[in-house]
Amino acid sequence: MSYLWISLALGMVAGLANMLGGVIVTARPWRRGFLAYFIAFGAGFMLATTITVMIPEAFERLQAARAALWILLGYFIVHVFEHSLPAHFHFGEETHAEEFLHAGVAYAALGGLLTHTFFDGVCIACGFLISNWLGIVIFGAVILHNIPEGFTMASVMAAANKSRAAGMWAVTGLGISRLVGILAMAVAQRWVNYGLALSAGVTLYVAASDLIPEVNKLPGPRVALTVGAGVALVLLLRFWFLGSFIP
Repeated sequence: MSYLWISLALGMVAGLANMLGGVIVTARPWRRGFLAYFIAFGAGFMLATTITVMIPEAFERLQAARAALWILLGYFIVHVFEHSLPAHFHFGEETHAEEFLHAGVAYAALGGLLTHTFFDGVCIACGFLISNWLGIVIFGAVILHNIPEGFTMASVMAAANKSRAAGMWAVTGLGISRLVGILAMAVAQRWVNYGLALSAGVTLYVAASDLIPEVNKLPGPRVALTVGAGVALVLLLRFWFLGSFIP
């Protein structure tokens, strides 16, 4: 059960990163560019982790068509809960305050992010159930977007005219949801191969549909190079742990 304690400890670290993002919002107003490089680097790291690590591992452990179906299901689940049920929000900031004046809309957005962080926990636990290398690289993908995630949630609550305390409680809920995801995967560990494929779809969605579109709004080559740096780090980690740049 050592994988569980490692997963829970790292889940708590990820929760602290969420809280740091919330503190950034409550400290003082910030311009959009502040989190640009966090988002860009995290996008590259998550995209490379999904495509070069999680998806190949899922295809190796499951029959190809079955793995593809579960990856698609993971992608679609987050799409529904993060963007179809709540009003649209930006990952990393929220500047359209008029869209979040109603508390119900803000709490719907919270529900979407809680679903996302639950699957963060599933991802981390799946990784460590399979190998330390996979757990470490998945945790890296998770932690790199946790500060923007906390920033997003606190921003949404502020835009809904909620107190700073309410914003921080919402951010704390994200950390708790991640721990619940870890515990759920520990209970259902015999389904780890399906959990990995589902998690690959979730991670692909966050990288390709949440983070990359935000990066594409920012002009100049430096942000694109920062995405490339995130990709390069995953490839270097592959070489360090596995002796190969490619799956």
